[in-house]
Amino acid sequence: MLTVASDIDVLARFGRALADPIRCRILLALRQAPAYPADLADALGVSRTRLSNHLACLRDCGLVVTVPDGRRTRYELADERLGHALDHLLATVVAVESDQTCPDAATKDCC
Repeated sequence: MLTVASDIDVLARFGRALADPIRCRILLALRQAPAYPADLADALGVSRTRLSNHLACLRDCGLVVTVPDGRRTRYELADERLGHALDHLLATVVAVESDQTCPDAATKDCC
């Protein structure tokens, strides 16, 4: 049975997905075009096993979906709006000074 996730749950899932550089690279690649796992592994320079684990996380977060294509399975973003959200997020983060960290970075082990 499908349930509607709260706003906090949605943001937490998105944050978990973005917390790993490989998952970020996967999302950015899929933002450009759907892809097959083998092609993604080659393009990102990671093993197929490692990529598979990250794709499973992104599926569990609801950010990517699988699309059967004959004997192969293609991955794509679950919603085209996710690509736009990534674009907006990138534009926002790029606008922040890159040599600055948050003031609490040293004491709270963040950033």
